[in-house]
Amino acid sequence: MTSSGQDLFSNPRDEATVMAAWASFLTGDERPAEALRTLVDASWQRCLEAQVDPRARSGPLPLSDGDLYLLRERQRELLEASAPVMACARDFLAETGTLMALADTRCTILSTEGDMPAIDSAETIHLMPGVTWSEGICGTNAIGTALAVGQPVQIHSAEHFCEGIKRWTCSATVLRHPLDGEVVGVLDVSGLSQTYNRHTLALVVTAASRIETRLAASEMERRYRLLEHAMGRLTCNDGVVLFDRRGNPIKANEHAALAIDAAGGGIDLASGRRMPEFAAGRLGRPAQGMLPPWVQTEWLEPLVVKGEHLGTLLIVPRRQAVGHRIAPASATRTGGDSDSFAGIVTDDRGLRDAIAKARQLARTRTPVLLLGETGVGKEVFARGIHGGSGGPYVALNCGGLSRELLASELFGYADGAFTGARKGGMIGKIEAANGGTLFLDEIGEMPLDMQPNLLRVLEQGEIYRLGENAPRRVSFRLVAATHRDLRQEIAAGRFRMDLFYRIAVTSLRIPPLRERPGDVELLARFFLERFRSEQGSGPTEIAVDALRALQAYAWPGNVRELRNLIEGAVLLCDGPNLTRDKLPAEFLECLGAATPVLGGTGDMVSSMAEGEEVLIRRAIGASDGNLTSAARRLQIAKSTLYAKMQRYGISR
Repeated sequence: MTSSGQDLFSNPRDEATVMAAWASFLTGDERPAEALRTLVDASWQRCLEAQVDPRARSGPLPLSDGDLYLLRERQRELLEASAPVMACARDFLAETGTLMALADTRCTILSTEGDMPAIDSAETIHLMPGVTWSEGICGTNAIGTALAVGQPVQIHSAEHFCEGIKRWTCSATVLRHPLDGEVVGVLDVSGLSQTYNRHTLALVVTAASRIETRLAASEMERRYRLLEHAMGRLTCNDGVVLFDRRGNPIKANEHAALAIDAAGGGIDLASGRRMPEFAAGRLGRPAQGMLPPWVQTEWLEPLVVKGEHLGTLLIVPRRQAVGHRIAPASATRTGGDSDSFAGIVTDDRGLRDAIAKARQLARTRTPVLLLGETGVGKEVFARGIHGGSGGPYVALNCGGLSRELLASELFGYADGAFTGARKGGMIGKIEAANGGTLFLDEIGEMPLDMQPNLLRVLEQGEIYRLGENAPRRVSFRLVAATHRDLRQEIAAGRFRMDLFYRIAVTSLRIPPLRERPGDVELLARFFLERFRSEQGSGPTEIAVDALRALQAYAWPGNVRELRNLIEGAVLLCDGPNLTRDKLPAEFLECLGAATPVLGGTGDMVSSMAEGEEVLIRRAIGASDGNLTSAARRLQIAKSTLYAKMQRYGISR
């Protein structure tokens, strides 16, 4: 048994030899050098050092139902990815005398499927959900040993260290996260000794590969949503690095390297090496370890979309100017290089008027309410209004956050305020913005019962951290933003009138891209030049057919959607011209499916997206705001109607 291939598999014919070696091992007597596979010998040594009881008859007692439920909730992603594989095991392993077990990185079994008699037999040794089968507890076994060595293992009968499980045979392999290789769990197939089959190990490895493939697809989908949510934040003049929820840097703007260097830090952005200290934590802060000494807590911003923490932004303030964005010669800029709004590219009178008003507001500390659809650039205006007024700029998106998470992010908390609270407490966004500007995006999503707390801060200039009784003085300028009609929200009882008049001392509407048709070509050329420069290659011109397609679209996602589309097209285009056929297939399908739709006032709309919005508005109006009736008129599910209303910024 000297080759790696032989060492990988058990051999039932060695049963008596292995059993004799086990007896000699326990008494300290000499045993033949070839009596054990190297894998098993090393595992027994670890068991001896861990003082595992070799006479143990089973695994430990399982977790309580409540603790197992909480554990499974924490491992929901792994369970969801493995669900189809475990379902197949239920049928495939039936009447084979074997079961499949999924365990986490502590070797605690999360679920089992397979032959019911085998599952019943396994419970006699506590091979069941809620039981931890690590080497240090249960001795040599496939689950614990696979995790210990980080590779596929097969443990048969007498090779187990503990006496009570020597009549079992098992094969297991670790599950690795497909993006960074971190071990995320263990997959095992076990049965009584007579079910031994050399090919069981191949079955486990194949099944694990299927789970890892599903994990990869799920992670990429999260990354796409994260990038879509965060792309608008990468265009600021500070150094910005976007980390996914696992702490992998996935995108940085052009200022990141210099800003990080000026702060005395270092991140290897080129390698994309995982940095656990920037992983998503329970309350939107680093989950593991301590932050690097050069990073300030207020530089971190959690990105939560529909309640799911997808990633984290590291925003490092620039210590000095490190260059300016480049716009094509045809693009009309809104001001000089020292102007906070100089980065906005437009030739639209309505947007220019909004910028002029924003410049006036930037010279005051008056609260401002920005009104506009998703992706229209409310964050850019907020940063422009903050401008060079001094003090920090702190942003928080109120949309999609649970009440508890929003409260802790906004107000901070004291040491020991609740279970899981960070030692020493945490400063909230309001307190972090002291002396500067606080930008609250999607303020219309703030829970009604939390609104009085914000109103009290605005009126009294004092904040109470969660779990504290002593007030803290704060002074900041508030810029809020929403895509909702807050007056309608007030009428519906979902927003407080007194808070509305406090935050909307002055309001500023940012027109959507579909109301600025001349800006589509300007922005498309601007983004083309920008992304071509970043990539070092790509098309230099947009073909006429592509421009016509871009101009025919309603752009429900506004500038953000246009920017993302151009970036993707630049990456895929291999010629000097960006032609229509290089535009995303789903975009072209949308254009191809579009038919003229008659609006309520007789105007014609020329894209599917715009037509869909018109139909939804008409259906809601005809139903007097009754969404159940509107969904029935449109022949779609009510949940689908909600999603489309959110997409187009439609309220009832």
